[in-house]
Amino acid sequence: MSEEKMTQDPSAAEEQVNEAAGEQETAEVNWEQEAAQWKAQAEEHQNRMLRAMADMDNLRRRVRKEQEDLAKYASLKIVEELLPVLDNFERALAADKESMTVESLLEGVNMVYRQMVQVFEKEGLSAIEAQGKPFDPHVHQAVMQTQNPEFDSGVVVAELQKGYMFKDRVVRPAMVQVNK
Repeated sequence: MSEEKMTQDPSAAEEQVNEAAGEQETAEVNWEQEAAQWKAQAEEHQNRMLRAMADMDNLRRRVRKEQEDLAKYASLKIVEELLPVLDNFERALAADKESMTVESLLEGVNMVYRQMVQVFEKEGLSAIEAQGKPFDPHVHQAVMQTQNPEFDSGVVVAELQKGYMFKDRVVRPAMVQVNK
């Protein structure tokens, strides 16, 4: 029926051709608009990615700087706490040597020693108990053996040098003499 209409009315056929061409132009315009939208969105995502990468680089630099500063100034707290101990040593050295007695010097040295031990203990340093304890190769270093009937085999008889733990790590094992 449409063929009859086309053959009978040439203007209707021309109108249908124009309509089809218009639809094709509209479809092309829609494709171009959609392509432009996708391109704009891709550019926006590209810019976001570049900004995120720049932010990540800045974060890496800042964290690296903070780690360097932390390592550089890690001992600052303990140094600040040891300054009064240093002050007391300086006072002891500046004391009047003529009026100083051995007892007063010994008392001053003991006070400074206790002050220093308090600073270390506050920071987490503790002495390793050794004498009379079973030998533990993780915290003791056996440098001598002896035969002592007062102690069981494998027990520390004498501590030759104190050992220390810092929190849960051995800083220096105790040098000990162990019973055979």
